Amino acid sequence: MRKGLTSFNLVALTLGFAFLYIPILILVIYSFNASRLVTVWGGFSTQWYGAMLRNQGLLDAAWVTARVGLLSATVATVLGTLAALALVRHGRFRGRTVFSGLIYAPLVMPEVITGLSLLLLFVSMDVARGFWTVVLAHITFSMCYVAIVVQSRLLSFDRSLEEAAQDLGATPAKTFFVITLPIIAPAVISGWMLAFTLSLDDLVIASFTTGPGATTLPMRIYSSVRLGVTPEINAVCTILIGIVASVVIVVSIMTKRAAVERERAERMAAQGGAAPVLAKAG
Repeated sequence: MRKGLTSFNLVALTLGFAFLYIPILILVIYSFNASRLVTVWGGFSTQWYGAMLRNQGLLDAAWVTARVGLLSATVATVLGTLAALALVRHGRFRGRTVFSGLIYAPLVMPEVITGLSLLLLFVSMDVARGFWTVVLAHITFSMCYVAIVVQSRLLSFDRSLEEAAQDLGATPAKTFFVITLPIIAPAVISGWMLAFTLSLDDLVIASFTTGPGATTLPMRIYSSVRLGVTPEINAVCTILIGIVASVVIVVSIMTKRAAVERERAERMAAQGGAAPVLAKAG
């Protein structure tokens, strides 16, 4: 019976991966199609990558998307980490229920509702919609994901390491930057990656909060696809896939190395090695 379950799981896993990745593989293959018709193979060619690089509209949209993603992910990571620290380290403070509800609300809120709410907010405040309103909107909905990722790491954090550092004379700020932050760094990096990916992928919320000169790449692709898929769009999507895959691989390697360093630091602290760590950092 166990063998039958194993075979079933293997088939289900294969079908699941095929359903997810075969369309992506087809998109990548047809980005090198010489024919303008995306469903007819006309031979291998890289002409559409050259055409994409000459398309100033796509390049401008990609630049806007990159800036929005980097800014919103960085700010969301800082705010989400602080929110996670407040929820984990400060116990049952007054207003905790409301605070946690505000943090987690974007997780369950439909994107249309979030986008419309932000649009009404910006209109009521007479804020001109553009680049910065898109950044604020992306910070709003991506911060909660960072908070959850970091909070899960803080819940399993060994507080004795911080107590040992403070017993050795470290201030709370130095303890955080020397002990806490390096240990939770994999979670912080993962949260930043998740926030950046969500910003890169967003279409609905950006559509509500954008303005002239702040068209993101997903919006540009969507407006182009409505008139028909072109090989240029396949080329753009292939480059995005390559960038995201490369970043994920690099972050995975960094996370594994950080995990090894964290285990080494925890062993040193358990053996009374917190003093050398603080001395080296100070």
